[in-house]
Amino acid sequence: MGVNLETDELAFFPFLYWPITATQALPSREAYAKLNRYLRSGGMILFDTRDADTAGFGSGSPEGRKLQAIARTLDIPALEPIPSDHVLTRTFYLLQDFPGRYTSRDIWVEAAPITSAQAEGMPFRNLNDGVTPVVIGGNDWARAWAVDRSGNRMFPVGRGQAGERQREIAYRFGVNLIMHVLTGNYKSDQVHVPALLDRLGQ
Repeated sequence: MGVNLETDELAFFPFLYWPITATQALPSREAYAKLNRYLRSGGMILFDTRDADTAGFGSGSPEGRKLQAIARTLDIPALEPIPSDHVLTRTFYLLQDFPGRYTSRDIWVEAAPITSAQAEGMPFRNLNDGVTPVVIGGNDWARAWAVDRSGNRMFPVGRGQAGERQREIAYRFGVNLIMHVLTGNYKSDQVHVPALLDRLGQ
């Protein structure tokens, strides 16, 4: 469903998908305050510039410049390109690529501090239960996921079998993303399962 940042209560939405267009207006001061509260309290926003077919991340596309303008007032933490062992690569499906209609690997997530404790070989920051508050990319995920009321796919993805495989991986990324939002760092906490079972005498 569509969300109006100016009038809707964001607390009901653990996840927001924000497609960027070059002409969209900046949120009001009140909306920015709501967005910053939302990010601090565990919400996630996926910013999608939808321009990965024509522009690399940070290349200065109109959508990229608009995202920079929108993000300037948001309380966004330091970001880094998604590392190969990030929890989003294994929340449910094992993934190394995150395609939508496009296949760029330029995905950015919250950077883990150097001082973070190691968990399964990967540093996590204990903020928002280990959930990155923002994910930024340009792969046009929503159009890869979109179906009409009859269940028909609304937009083409690639060609032939390769395109169908790309769409399947796009769906899998969506599943990983939502599981990450809803379950936090449970996947990393699995490292403690053997010790917990041992304590329970199982």
